[in-house]
Amino acid sequence: MATDDTAIEHPVGVGRLGLAWSGTAYVDGKYVKPAWSPPDMIKRENPRVPGVIPSGSSANPMGAAAMTLSGGGQYAIHGTNNPGSIGGFVSHGCIRMYNSDILDLYDRVGLGTKVVVLP
Repeated sequence: MATDDTAIEHPVGVGRLGLAWSGTAYVDGKYVKPAWSPPDMIKRENPRVPGVIPSGSSANPMGAAAMTLSGGGQYAIHGTNNPGSIGGFVSHGCIRMYNSDILDLYDRVGLGTKVVVLP
């Protein structure tokens, strides 16, 4: 386990071309095994996606935990049920992590923590 002054690097999946973002946000919510409600953009792309995918469902893209980011509730740092997506440009703007990594980060990070996403 790292000390408070040690940086930890984790592989992630990030936004696809045209969907990635950069800037500063803050952690404004923390959830273990969250249910997922797809944003309007995803519902327009795939109208068959249910309005809510329950916690624990293999179709739930949020994985083991999620931390929502300020700025309108559109983005989160979250786990994934598709570990093969880590390392690529795969999301609608969220930052995906292996479930073991998001659980570790979840324990280390508090509400209000600053998140800087570089281009």
